[in-house]
Amino acid sequence: MVSFFISVLALILGFLLYGRFVERVFGPDPARPTPAITKADGIDYIALPSWKVFMIQFLNIAGTGPIFGAIMGAKFGPAAYLWIVFGCIFGGAVHDFLSGMLSLRNDGAGLPDLIGKYLGRAAKSVMLCFSVLLLVLVGAVFVYSPAVILKDLAGDGTNVAFMVWAGVIFVYYIIATMLPIDKIIGRIYPFFAVALIFMAVALLVGLVARMPQIPEFWDGLQNRTQTWGGQGQPIWPYMFVTIACGAISGFHATQSPLMARCLKNEKLGRPVFYGSMITEGFVALIWAAISSYFFFGGGAAEVGGTFADAAPTVVTKVSRSWLGIAGSILALVGVVAAPITSGDTALRSARLIIADFLKFDQKPAGKRLAIGVPLFAVVALMLWFNIANEDGFNVIWRYFGWANQTLAVFTLWALTVFLARERKGAYYLMTLLPACVMTAVSVTYICIAQIGFNLPMGWNRWIGGIVIAVSLALFFRWKHAQTR
Repeated sequence: MVSFFISVLALILGFLLYGRFVERVFGPDPARPTPAITKADGIDYIALPSWKVFMIQFLNIAGTGPIFGAIMGAKFGPAAYLWIVFGCIFGGAVHDFLSGMLSLRNDGAGLPDLIGKYLGRAAKSVMLCFSVLLLVLVGAVFVYSPAVILKDLAGDGTNVAFMVWAGVIFVYYIIATMLPIDKIIGRIYPFFAVALIFMAVALLVGLVARMPQIPEFWDGLQNRTQTWGGQGQPIWPYMFVTIACGAISGFHATQSPLMARCLKNEKLGRPVFYGSMITEGFVALIWAAISSYFFFGGGAAEVGGTFADAAPTVVTKVSRSWLGIAGSILALVGVVAAPITSGDTALRSARLIIADFLKFDQKPAGKRLAIGVPLFAVVALMLWFNIANEDGFNVIWRYFGWANQTLAVFTLWALTVFLARERKGAYYLMTLLPACVMTAVSVTYICIAQIGFNLPMGWNRWIGGIVIAVSLALFFRWKHAQTR
């Protein structure tokens, strides 16, 4: 547990120290009017209380990633703590903060427009298609996973029960995506946020009360998935894709503009954008520690589980055993709320990105429907693919995981160009290094994974090293050309 407490302390210090440094580099202007004021439309541009904006941002980016991803990532051992801590402080939180603040400075611009501004028209076109595809994948995945949990929670594991719950969630997505952001999202998110935070705090108390003997840093950072049957999944790059939302996730950059359109003051950017990511890191750390106990410290036997249990099963068994019936219900509501509250805002982001591209005013309901109906039809087809194919969900999830981190690559490079052009000194290094690492993660994964080129696993380090070297060389060549 010592490694866990060190990691928690590091996250706190990261927010207080490095978060303030990143904020100072960007330079928020409290006197500058925000898009929530200058472009208020009563639909998407609405000034909301800062605490509510934080709650919505936290739930938007949370999904099942910091829970399921951390559970699966814990099987790699204590290295998971390091990735969550360093990835969150120096990668994910910086990524979320700067993308949110750039959106604030550009009238609430969506991610493709920001990419286009700093990386060019070609990159904008690629990102327009790529981000909409990712958001549709999120919508489909986050209908499927909460529907599975809800049917199990209700004690009815039949396909009929799953279809009913999936239908209910899908209808909710349609309503929440089409209505003004303050009508449903702004009203129910605080309750869901409380449930999610209760889950994390309650399980933390249960973890501290037990103080289990679990693997520590000094026990070695070696790959521990061998006993799981994962010999073919080396830490590099699989752990960096498995744990995404708890460390860094490209999906977040599609969500930050939603809240950039609701902030009343630029000074709120650090607690909302950087702070939400650090909070998500806490959730990931808690589940990584619990899962380490579950898989390596005897926790599975305590709650009646096995090493082979899937992430949703681990959540259900641990919550019921540690928190009792009432506590487990509230905890599981938080787990269910996380993907649902990411799915609806993912589709809302897709609607807005398409609307910006087509220059469709989204105040008239008819124009919202003109984009929303085809969008929901595509999500419905993907959901049907999940149901009709035995391995459909796993296939979509693997592509989602890679696409998610690849989206972070584009965003980080755009942020690096922004810092190199508009900030004096070497401040661009704070996004350049994460950009190189994530580029290497994304390229290495698609090269050696079965869903990609399926190259020999032993090439992973060579591919990663070459990609980092080439990325650095191309950047400094570009930077040198800018100074001539």
